[in-house]
Amino acid sequence: MDRRILTDKIAGGGMAVIAIASLILVLGIAVGLYVKSEPVLSEHSLWKLLSTAEWKPMAGEFGFLPFIAGTFFITLLSVAIALPVSLLMAIFLTEYSNSGVRKWVYPLLDILAGLPSVLYGVWGTLVIVPWISEWLAPRLGMQSGGYSLLAGGLVLSVMIIPLMESLFIELFTGVGNEYREGSYALGATRWQTVKYVVLRRTAPGIIAAVVLAVSRALGETMAVMMVCGNLPIVPKKLLDACYPIPALIANNYGEMLSMPLYESALMFAALILFVLVLIFNLFARVTLRKLV
Repeated sequence: MDRRILTDKIAGGGMAVIAIASLILVLGIAVGLYVKSEPVLSEHSLWKLLSTAEWKPMAGEFGFLPFIAGTFFITLLSVAIALPVSLLMAIFLTEYSNSGVRKWVYPLLDILAGLPSVLYGVWGTLVIVPWISEWLAPRLGMQSGGYSLLAGGLVLSVMIIPLMESLFIELFTGVGNEYREGSYALGATRWQTVKYVVLRRTAPGIIAAVVLAVSRALGETMAVMMVCGNLPIVPKKLLDACYPIPALIANNYGEMLSMPLYESALMFAALILFVLVLIFNLFARVTLRKLV
């Protein structure tokens, strides 16, 4: 057999093994979390665990509704803030700015993307939390300690902006100049070219970038944990405290290993987070298939 053909077959087989191993790893994580969650699932019905808000571990009450709501709201808020900012900045940098501006901005984005999450948490604690408690809340006629859903959403949005913007920039620069030149030749303005050519051609990639950002936001722990208040309540206002699932696991796991049912509840929280990320990614896949 020709050496090139043999090398090609070996490479293909190796990549197939890696792909199968990745699938097995995901399934293994899911099965492991479910097995660890079995004690709390045998004690309480799934509906009760997901729909009640009573969180009293010492009394055997494990209502995950506050944590699911906190995770959902803080993720939604952060993406709602970060998406327009990232999209408009990427459009400006790729379509309107000159090379001198890009020369300075691109390295700054790389630095922001590489900062540890604890630094964002410290920044949020020292800047965002006092701003909310001392300036924003009084002007709204409200009282707040600053540790709130809004603080967590702002900090998390700043964390995911570099990721989203870098992906958007890659997408927009990948659109060939012949498309832009053809649009200009037909009399379109620069904004019309961006709107009807660049954004349309990169729409699937934009959705994929948002999916990555949401997955990052869903799993973020340290920065959010430092500014969101960590109270097991369902937030009804932006200035209410919240308690996302990653913060719940990080705050409690390790200290509660002597309580099997509590440990099982925390593993069930991890399983909920796993399922949320899986459902969102499957939904995004379906949406991408319809767009492409």
